[in-house]
Amino acid sequence: MKKTIGILGGMGPLATADLLIKITTMTKADCDNEHIRVYIDSDCAIPDRTGAILHGGPDPVPEMTSALRNLEACGADCVIMACNTAHYFLPRLQRLTEIPILDMPSITARRCAELFPGKKAALLGTTGTLQTGLYNAAMEKAGVPFLLPEPEEQAWLMHLIYDIVKATRPMQPEEQNWSRLLADLRGRGADYFILACTELPIVANTLPDEGPFIDPTAELAREAILFCGYELKESAGE
Repeated sequence: MKKTIGILGGMGPLATADLLIKITTMTKADCDNEHIRVYIDSDCAIPDRTGAILHGGPDPVPEMTSALRNLEACGADCVIMACNTAHYFLPRLQRLTEIPILDMPSITARRCAELFPGKKAALLGTTGTLQTGLYNAAMEKAGVPFLLPEPEEQAWLMHLIYDIVKATRPMQPEEQNWSRLLADLRGRGADYFILACTELPIVANTLPDEGPFIDPTAELAREAILFCGYELKESAGE
């Protein structure tokens, strides 16, 4: 029997929509009826995860739990979250439910080891994601070498994520530092880039640089499709 997906979303809403699009476009289906049933709670009232981790801001888990209960009531067989930083709270959430919550950093790290054996990744994400060490631990467990941005590079990434993508405003010409950032990381040994904030794949697709990139949102969608017993389109990769 085919299974269903619950998206614990709203972190942010555009990233939630991007995850649904990737599930839909990566699933092998010849008509509407062959797609996966997906339940979504796009709860934009969930407090900022980076603020909670780094600055003692409001705990997002109570509001995340409310959304989780809604997905349980719908009958979701697995739960996924588009927000990388939210995975810091995954152990607390998993203790509150019997529904498996798929772990995006671990899924991504295993995929990196498969696609780029022996190559070095540059890890791009929010300061909250990087300081939790979520990806560090997952990459080390999978045996994937990686490097992190320098402080000034990280500050620009946070500006890109929060002030441009989350604010849904166009990037101004004076803000076009993306290619320079990637070039500097390549100069320090990066062979490819992990877009470990779900806002980054959205903007990376609009900028003139080919990476290569690993998109954790796409890897999470891929894993969820297979978990539910569906097939991937050939272009989604086996």
